[in-house]
Amino acid sequence: MPTKQADERSDEGQHAGLFPGRAYPVSDRPKGMHGSAKPASHAVPILNHFDGSRFFNPHAPQGKTLQDVRRWRHTRRKEPWPERIDDPIFRPLGRAAHDRISATFIGHSTFLLQIGGVCVLTDPIWSKRCSPVFFAGPRRVRQPGQHLNALPGVDLLLVTHNHYDHMDLPTLRRVRARWAPKVATGLGNARHLAKANIRSAVELDWWQSTELAGARVTYVPGQHFSSRGLYDRNECLWGGFVVEARGAVVYFAGDSGYCPHFTEIGRRFPRIDLALLPIGAYEPRWFMRQQHVNPEEAVRAHLDLGARRSLGMHYGTFQLTDEAIDAPVSALREARLRAGLSQDDFDVLGFGESREYAAA
Repeated sequence: MPTKQADERSDEGQHAGLFPGRAYPVSDRPKGMHGSAKPASHAVPILNHFDGSRFFNPHAPQGKTLQDVRRWRHTRRKEPWPERIDDPIFRPLGRAAHDRISATFIGHSTFLLQIGGVCVLTDPIWSKRCSPVFFAGPRRVRQPGQHLNALPGVDLLLVTHNHYDHMDLPTLRRVRARWAPKVATGLGNARHLAKANIRSAVELDWWQSTELAGARVTYVPGQHFSSRGLYDRNECLWGGFVVEARGAVVYFAGDSGYCPHFTEIGRRFPRIDLALLPIGAYEPRWFMRQQHVNPEEAVRAHLDLGARRSLGMHYGTFQLTDEAIDAPVSALREARLRAGLSQDDFDVLGFGESREYAAA
């Protein structure tokens, strides 16, 4: 459970010189933050990632332009992906012991985590496409590794940001109807979640913490962006989560480019038992570098974090970028060897596979 040290760390994130500026009340939340849920604290700081209207990346404030997007569309060289892959079937998971950490890889960025007896579902997507419409957009080539109804429960739902491959409203409606879990997300995202009948999501700014479902949840920085339409770019915040329960600590990165955030997260959380890091959707590098790590950078992030072990995610499910479907896993293996890491240090799971770790 939370310690005095953890409480002090949260206060430091909100008030120390790392994020200079005044704090403003929740009632004065900036344009675009219209969710009904309130953050965990009484005030939301004006930090170095918000300009008064939109959020931005401190280490890559310019982002990509529409001209960059057009250049990518006109020059991209997509490696062909198979139409469908049938993976081995793994038996449905059960409840893990409270002194164990369990991770089940469903696909893309969706995991069912069990941390100190708390069942945590991350960025769930069971839909056939990650798209605003059901008839077009990236289509999954692998079925979800476990049926949604086969999960042992969902106590806590984490939604890192509002992109369609991470905030899938049809799936969220099903999760809400079946389990009605507690929900944490970034600033501005509750208004989108309300469309999935999730009306009590707790919105957090970077480094803010809250207590939900028996766990301490901290929203941590990532280098990415947000949008669900043509005109709402960066009106909502993006990030990752650190979840602490019964002494166990798990970091879920969501989407991020490589940047100093990983070192800072490792400094504030000196013990990370398990890190879930993206390894896919990274080509071409000139365009994707700011928002998506490649496998080599994921290994560097693992080392920056000081994580005891890491698992890869965000690959092999939807073709979002140009690399081959098997490139992320192959590149991770090579990067791991160059860094002198073992497979136990940084591995991938089969789609639907579960793995347990000691929490101590």
